[in-house]
Amino acid sequence: MYRFLLSRQWVILTLVGLVLIPVMIRLGFWQLHRHEHRVAQNELIAKSLAAPAVPVDRLTSPGRTVAHDDMWRTVTAKGRYDTRHEVVVRQRTAADEQSIGYYVITPLVMDDGRAVLVNRGWIPAGNDLTRFPKVPAAPSGGVTVTGRLKADETTGNSGIKDKPGLPARQVMLINSERQAKSLSRPVLGGYIELTRSSPKGAGQPEPVPAPDHSGIGPHMAYAIQWWLFSAGVPIGWVILVRRELKDRAAARAAEAEAEAGSGDGPDPKSGAGPDAGRDAGSDTEPEAGQDAGPGGASQARGGPGAQPARAGAEAE
Repeated sequence: MYRFLLSRQWVILTLVGLVLIPVMIRLGFWQLHRHEHRVAQNELIAKSLAAPAVPVDRLTSPGRTVAHDDMWRTVTAKGRYDTRHEVVVRQRTAADEQSIGYYVITPLVMDDGRAVLVNRGWIPAGNDLTRFPKVPAAPSGGVTVTGRLKADETTGNSGIKDKPGLPARQVMLINSERQAKSLSRPVLGGYIELTRSSPKGAGQPEPVPAPDHSGIGPHMAYAIQWWLFSAGVPIGWVILVRRELKDRAAARAAEAEAEAGSGDGPDPKSGAGPDAGRDAGSDTEPEAGQDAGPGGASQARGGPGAQPARAGAEAE
């Protein structure tokens, strides 16, 4: 009854189902891990933003990678802006997440001679992308900045490609090691995302908004969907098998009914054909009043003499 499962079509269908089940289960766990990472990241951001501000050199130093637990911590730094080595970061969005422009990165030289990069905010791109844009002047003299500590950007952790051959003082990534080469001084690892400045200065770039740590995204829903899909594969396979069995049973029943219907017609061997009555009549005895002799036989068969005999019978 289940021999059809060995056909090429069913073997391929079964193998595809067996491959899809573990793949879908793995995709579900991948989405689950992304959900867990998002939740952990939200908790870290909330905790870091709520922590009291600390001097930036307590959490980072030249050539040091900012620790994951120290990211988004509120830090402070004092010094003077070095606008001669100011750069802009291309293809960054404003707070509306639609307008494309630049981030303004200005080194802040501290009293001990070390520098830290400060992301002063966003400015629109303008029409000519091949020239250095007009950047609002940074506050002159000594300043105290407060902001969120961020790790250096790389292609691996940001997904942004570092394009070569860019115009002067334009970069794709915020990276302290690369800026240290042009500054000729030690630069603290990571950078500060500015939130406050004293003095503030007039007409400053648009501040980078705080990260959204309230949503968890759709990853958990995606994980459940993948697991439901994996459970649906064997269920669907069983449904298809039962449907195939039902269709085959219906086909066999129709075939049997067709064979039974073909046996209701006349059987040539039974003598029930058109000449059967005539042959049967030739074997019966003559009826009363009929002459069994030659004349009677002639009358019974409708031969010559049949008409006078009928006329005599009518006369009587």
